[in-house]
Amino acid sequence: MKLGNIIHLESHLPVVFHDGRAFALADRGVDLQDLLSRPDELRQAADLAVSKGLAMNVAPEQILAPVLKPRKILGIGLNYADHAAETGREPPKNQTWFVKQVTALNAPYGQIMMPAVSECLDYETELVVVIGRKGRHVPAERAHEIIAGYTCGNDVSVRDWQRATPTMNMGKGFDSHAPIGPWIVTPDEIGDVNELGLRTYVNGELRQNGNTSELIHKIPELIAHLTAAFTLEPGDLLFTGTPAGVGVAHAPPKYLKPGDRVRIEIDRIGHIEHDIIQERAETRIG
Repeated sequence: MKLGNIIHLESHLPVVFHDGRAFALADRGVDLQDLLSRPDELRQAADLAVSKGLAMNVAPEQILAPVLKPRKILGIGLNYADHAAETGREPPKNQTWFVKQVTALNAPYGQIMMPAVSECLDYETELVVVIGRKGRHVPAERAHEIIAGYTCGNDVSVRDWQRATPTMNMGKGFDSHAPIGPWIVTPDEIGDVNELGLRTYVNGELRQNGNTSELIHKIPELIAHLTAAFTLEPGDLLFTGTPAGVGVAHAPPKYLKPGDRVRIEIDRIGHIEHDIIQERAETRIG
């Protein structure tokens, strides 16, 4: 299944995508991430929607992030050996995680903000795991039981702010810097998650071209490690790392700038695409 959210009649609507069209899974305003925790019920609703529901043609600008209110957005650093090498570092023996703020969440098509406080804006194509069921102390061999599916992600990074602190959090959590989508693809449609190609294009130029087979820490290991410390919940998003080719690794660096267009592609999922626009440093309170 391909599951997501669209704007319909000025409200969000959870849908299943089938043959290029969208079918309503539930009433407007219902939260898809609540449905993710009930996979059997969700499957039945999707089958019924496709067989008896009204098909809707959807424009890209109508498609929202497939998870609208994640409780956590987590990312792992240096989880591809070639990316670690291009940054001049050895792959870490231990998993190194950081937090992307929930206000960084962004729709799959639209705009990414060039920060008013930096010119070091970078891209990172990443496979994102979407958690479907609550889990704590989940062993690697049972990790699949709490995975709802997978989606495309761009771990947009502000490199000077990222490197200013050891946690990386400030440079990873700017508003609009966690675009995901266009939908959640369930594991049965993905097949082997360890053989997915990932690509980044900037203005049509191929910048990244990797494969999830190169992941250092595989997805079951990620889930086992995280749930040893805290509970993962439905709708949590796990950015699983990026392959070589990021802008900062070029000489000189190829940072993003206003007017650029960034496209992230992952096999068997689809793509997300954004224009870079300049942020205006306006004070907003309330």
